[in-house]
Amino acid sequence: MSSISDEVPSGNNDQEQPSGIVRRFLRRDKTSITILLLSAFVGMLAGYLSTFFEIGVHWVGEHRTAYLLENSPAWTVAVSSFVISAVIAAFGYLLTHTIAPDAAGSGIPEIEGAMDDLRPVRWWRVLPVKFFGGLGTLGSGMVLGREGPSVQMGGNVGSMVADIFRLKDNEGRHALLASGAAAGLSAAFNAPLAGTLFVVEEMRPQFRYSLISIKAVFIASIMANIIYRSIKGQDAVIDLPSYGSPELMALWLYLVLGMLFGIFGVHFNRLVVRSLDFYAKLHRGELLRYVGLGGLLGGCFGVLLLYFPELTGGGVEWIPAATRGDFGLFMLLIIFVGRLAATLICFGSGAPGGIFAPMLALGTMAGTLFGLLAHAMFPDMGLEPGTFAIAGMGALFAATVRAPLTGIVLVLEMTDNYNLILPMLITCLGATMLAQLLGGRPIYSLLLERTLRASVRKKKADQAAAESEEQQNTQNGQPS
Repeated sequence: MSSISDEVPSGNNDQEQPSGIVRRFLRRDKTSITILLLSAFVGMLAGYLSTFFEIGVHWVGEHRTAYLLENSPAWTVAVSSFVISAVIAAFGYLLTHTIAPDAAGSGIPEIEGAMDDLRPVRWWRVLPVKFFGGLGTLGSGMVLGREGPSVQMGGNVGSMVADIFRLKDNEGRHALLASGAAAGLSAAFNAPLAGTLFVVEEMRPQFRYSLISIKAVFIASIMANIIYRSIKGQDAVIDLPSYGSPELMALWLYLVLGMLFGIFGVHFNRLVVRSLDFYAKLHRGELLRYVGLGGLLGGCFGVLLLYFPELTGGGVEWIPAATRGDFGLFMLLIIFVGRLAATLICFGSGAPGGIFAPMLALGTMAGTLFGLLAHAMFPDMGLEPGTFAIAGMGALFAATVRAPLTGIVLVLEMTDNYNLILPMLITCLGATMLAQLLGGRPIYSLLLERTLRASVRKKKADQAAAESEEQQNTQNGQPS
């Protein structure tokens, strides 16, 4: 007969002791644990990089203007502003053209292409160029956002960590790339959930879903946001009043607003692509033309910053003023049209800067304009124009990026107005569905396709030039 000790596990059994549990844990496949630990590290690095990038952009813009006003005679301020802004903007264009052309523009299409194994990730070039080049172009006052660059830099940080730790697992490398992108957006907007949703929803054609990749993205986004809040504080990015829920009888107005943004979003995306094509024909890839045009734009916006600042910069700083009612109908219309033109001009030039923040500002101005008109037409409904401004932010994002859930969560996290979730849902879904019905394409998909076509054309041109040179050498009797 077996003894009791043979039938009942001993209390000293290795599997029941804490040390035994640890040993069993360590004997398991460590790949997933390694990815999660590295994703936390990626989130921290991306959080620091994105936060210091924001601080640097504000420092350059504020100190440049303050220095001019304090140290230049009144009649030379405009000239000095033009020269200094032109120089720092040209510096950003020069770095981009000569060192890392991949750093041009928003950078989000580059990350999407890399996640789909269609674009290389040259982090050793892109990270310094995007950071310092972005300081030049954004610091000059151009209408560009820092959020797209933060996403690209975050993704490059993920690739850098994978290379440094010699991670060979393709799925793990992909997870770190996606984690870095989410961390960059999380820190840029102080929106950890939106950072995660952006990768899962907007990058869904490229993102490889798995339990490990989802965990990695969440962890990186959380860590980046913790770093941001430890440096910048825990307040919402945009300081707005806390609005109550609108009356149910007024919800149809938010659907109308969303449909209007759906129509506008389709045309806006097409205008962005056309502006990029126009500049490409204008500078033809030549260094002097590219840098010269960039410097000229930077100088012009540097002067505009002194006399009409509402038409410069990313525009997020003007959102509270619009929702408070500081601008009348006519001024709102001027700012909207002016910022629309400025966004196309600056982003189309290929500067290292994003379109995220300018889109949010455009949505705010148009939403406030709609809210003021609705309030005048239906005074008995007790409408708050500021609620339409917040809904407009998410609606334009949803119509252009085609990621309604990300747009809703992003705006709610940025403004801390969770009472508006119902009108936000109605507005963003209305914008997305109508944009899709009209045949519109997501902006970053359009930009990625354009980048890939340009890459193919360049490769064919290089091959043709090499073949032509080889034929010429053969005719001249020289070895190829």
